Amino acid sequence: MVWKPRVVVASVLAREGRYLMVEEEIAGQMTLNQPAGHLEYGESLLDAVRRETLEETGYRFEPESLLGVILGQNEDPERVYLRFAFCGQISGQVEGYPLDDDIIATHWLSPDEIRQHPRLLPRNELVLHSIELYESGIRLPLESLHYMPMVFNR
Repeated sequence: MVWKPRVVVASVLAREGRYLMVEEEIAGQMTLNQPAGHLEYGESLLDAVRRETLEETGYRFEPESLLGVILGQNEDPERVYLRFAFCGQISGQVEGYPLDDDIIATHWLSPDEIRQHPRLLPRNELVLHSIELYESGIRLPLESLHYMPMVFNR
């Protein structure tokens, strides 16, 4: 059997020292996360992060930079994530957009509010690490990402 990590994308959106977070229910636990989700078959990384941000927040997102690629290890090999974290600009909100079923609300929170929230924990370590990448000033060019449909000659 070939092992494969789960490929996910996340948008790190900052405004006046606060970050756009989604409140979501995961296995009965209320958590905070960036707008994030799985790459779908046939989709580029940039299209995936645009789609996930819209589906989870109702905001249109235009990625400008890659913050980093994070391999989140886990004792359970089925829960290892390869996360592509992006930053960019919101180009507007779609009024009345139906958010994903597991999204309870969106919040603009400071890093301290995320760390010390009285009832919501970050979904995992990748959440705060992505904010740390943003705050470190790392900005990798999107031109380093390539989407290439492959044709096999067999």
